[in-house]
Amino acid sequence: MSVHWPIIKACLRRPLGVACVDETGSYKRLQMLVAAMNLAEDLDRVSTTRTVGVMLPSSAAFPIAALAGWISGRTVVPLNFLLKPEELQYVIDDCKPDTVITATAMLDYLGYRPQRVRLMEMNKLTLKRVPDWRLPATAADEDLAVLLYTSGTSGKPKGVMLSHGNLSANIEQCRVHVGFDSREVLFGVLPQFHSFGLTVLTLLPLTIGCKVVYAPRFVPQRIVRLFREHRPTAMIAIPSMYNALLHVKDAEAADFASLKYAVSGGEPLPGAVTDGFFERFGVRIAEGYGLTETTPVTNWCRPHEYQRGSVGPALPGVVEKIVDLESGRELGVNADGEVRIKGPNLMQGYFNQPELSKAALDEQGFLRTGDIGRIDDRGHLHITGRLKDMLIIGGENVFPREIEEVLNAHPDVKDSGVVGRSDPMRGEVPLAFIELKEGVNFNRQSVLDHCRGRLAGYKVPSELVVMPELPRGPTGKVLRRALRTQAAPTIT
Repeated sequence: MSVHWPIIKACLRRPLGVACVDETGSYKRLQMLVAAMNLAEDLDRVSTTRTVGVMLPSSAAFPIAALAGWISGRTVVPLNFLLKPEELQYVIDDCKPDTVITATAMLDYLGYRPQRVRLMEMNKLTLKRVPDWRLPATAADEDLAVLLYTSGTSGKPKGVMLSHGNLSANIEQCRVHVGFDSREVLFGVLPQFHSFGLTVLTLLPLTIGCKVVYAPRFVPQRIVRLFREHRPTAMIAIPSMYNALLHVKDAEAADFASLKYAVSGGEPLPGAVTDGFFERFGVRIAEGYGLTETTPVTNWCRPHEYQRGSVGPALPGVVEKIVDLESGRELGVNADGEVRIKGPNLMQGYFNQPELSKAALDEQGFLRTGDIGRIDDRGHLHITGRLKDMLIIGGENVFPREIEEVLNAHPDVKDSGVVGRSDPMRGEVPLAFIELKEGVNFNRQSVLDHCRGRLAGYKVPSELVVMPELPRGPTGKVLRRALRTQAAPTIT
């Protein structure tokens, strides 16, 4: 099924309903469809390639540009404008679009212009005119809809190939699993070049015909004001965003009273954040899980089935198994191993990388996620670590998340990141980088005593390194690989 056709139909069914609200105003569905049809026409006049880049902040402009790409039969490539110039240029050169849809303000923010592409600035186009009649392109399930580039832990960004069938399947899986309908109001703060921002906060609301409110930048006080004004019923964010909202001084429980679904993803949710958010605002944050390679959502913990540390059951049609780290043998209930996933939302592979695509799947066609987890007797998945992050201390497997959870529960610690350091006796020992809360005087002994009272001795950090700010990725996730680089050559 073409991912854009249900969106077009939703626009025609309720043409005067508000689809999107962003910093520039509110946009009715008919306005967005007219703009997309006109942009597709403009694109056809200047572009001859199968791919088109889209480089825009979280806003109504992004879905208009994506729709234009699909209406004209192209593969859309959302571009991460937070990449370094050479990384962004690599992505453009790799997928070879001749045109990138963007905006003047976006280029001003970048401070440079990508090379070897035509830059189509939406704000300079006339998109409100009556469009010429055309039949939007159709696509088969296997046709490529999106190339989402993901950096991974090393090497150059790789393009995850998501088909029209992948996107359509994941939208329907989320809708059925959660029960979303047109009455919901979603709050979109994740970037739309991010898989969750694309599928859950852009395509899902446009398909089911509900309103979505976008904030292009995460400014906690501004987010609270938008909640007061628009009363969202659903928010999908990362833990650091919820933590920041928790520290807005004038925020009250009434500000978040409209929330039916507060979902955290992208990284583990610290217990201190979920407890603090519930105690202060009366909102229980549940967790979800997925990867870019799975379009992305595979698990979603709904409010009635909340369980600490659980990312919920698998979505309809998703098959998951846990395998032994060494033998690959499938494990039973409550056993820790690598999480492997299969379903209609599983990617088509990595763009122009057949060997890497083949290696990503096991012999049964399951994706090797690289995440460590277990499935409990309720069928809920629990993510306990990352295979590449696992430390081996005196022969014992230790996951940084467990240590970080304890560190983050200390009243002086805002956030933390743990990596391994080589040790001649134990093989590795944990080294902790911590970011303190504002105005706090660091008490090393207090933090170590806190850890000793809650962790086995071999898991207590051998050293604490205080940083003004931990290195984070585009979505705010702490980058352990950057911590390893900063601490090299002693870090493993």
